[in-house]
Amino acid sequence: MRRVDLVNADCGIEQALSVLTDWWTFLIVRDVAGGVTRFDALQRELGMSRRALTERLAALVEQGVLRRVAYQDNPPRHDYLLTGKGEGLLPVLISLQDWGTRHVMGDGTLTATAAPTSAEAHRVHDLVGRRIPGLTLESPTVLFFFPGAYAPGRQGYPPGWGEIPGAAGCTLEATTYAARSADFGAHGVLVKGVSTQRPDQLEAFAQHAGLPFPLLSDQDGKLAAGLRLPTFRAGGTDRFKRLTLLADAGSTIRSVQFPVSDPAGSVTEMLEYVAAHRFG
Repeated sequence: MRRVDLVNADCGIEQALSVLTDWWTFLIVRDVAGGVTRFDALQRELGMSRRALTERLAALVEQGVLRRVAYQDNPPRHDYLLTGKGEGLLPVLISLQDWGTRHVMGDGTLTATAAPTSAEAHRVHDLVGRRIPGLTLESPTVLFFFPGAYAPGRQGYPPGWGEIPGAAGCTLEATTYAARSADFGAHGVLVKGVSTQRPDQLEAFAQHAGLPFPLLSDQDGKLAAGLRLPTFRAGGTDRFKRLTLLADAGSTIRSVQFPVSDPAGSVTEMLEYVAAHRFG
C-alpha cells in the first residue's frame, strides 16, 4: 500500500498507516523500544539492506516518531530514540503481540500462562544476557511481574478473573516474597514487583499487604514492549502473564522464571538460585 492510496482524511487507521507504511517500520519501532538504537545494530537485528533501513529511519524521524541523538561527531553517528509520539505506539505493539500469540500461534483461548515449550517461553528465556531498557537498578534485583492485585474496597478484579488460567495467585506471590525479602536481602538482592496497574492501585495494595518492597507500574507499557514480555488482556487492560526476572546491578537479566505455575514455590526456587550463584 502506498501513501497516495490513503485518501480518507477522517479515518485514523488510514492516517496511521500513512506513517507506518509497512511491516519493517513496525519492527524498527519494536527494536528501538527494546534498546537497539544504532544503525548497525538495527541492521544486524533486522537483516534489511542499508538503503531500506536508511529510508525508513529518515521517514520515522520526519514523521516525529523517532529522534536522532548524536553520539559521535567524526564520522557522524546517531542513536535513534522514540519520541512521545513514538511511545504512543507501544500499546499497539503489545496488542499486536498478544493478538499474534493468541489468535495466530494459539487457538484463541484467553490465558495468563503458557506452555513451557511455547514460543512465548522461548522468547522470555532468550532474555538472559539482555539489558533491561530504561531501568536502572542499584543492586541485583528480583523483578516479579504479575497480572494484578488490589486492596479491598478498591477497583477490583474484572469479571471472570478466576476463570482465566494462571491469573489468580498474585496476592500469594507478593506476600510470599514479603516473607522471604530478608532472606533475599541477606544475599544482597532486592525484590520489586511489577504490574501494568496504575501507581495508586499498586500503592494501595502494597500498604494493605504490608509489603516491604516497592511495586512498579508499567502502565505506559515500556517494559512490556521493550522486552516483548507475554501479556493478556482482561478488563480492558493489558496485563503481564506471571514471570520473574533476576537482573544484576547493571540491569542485565541473569535468570528467568516462566511460566510460573506455582506462585509461592517460585519464590523458594528463586531464593535457592540466588543463594547458589552468589549475587550479593
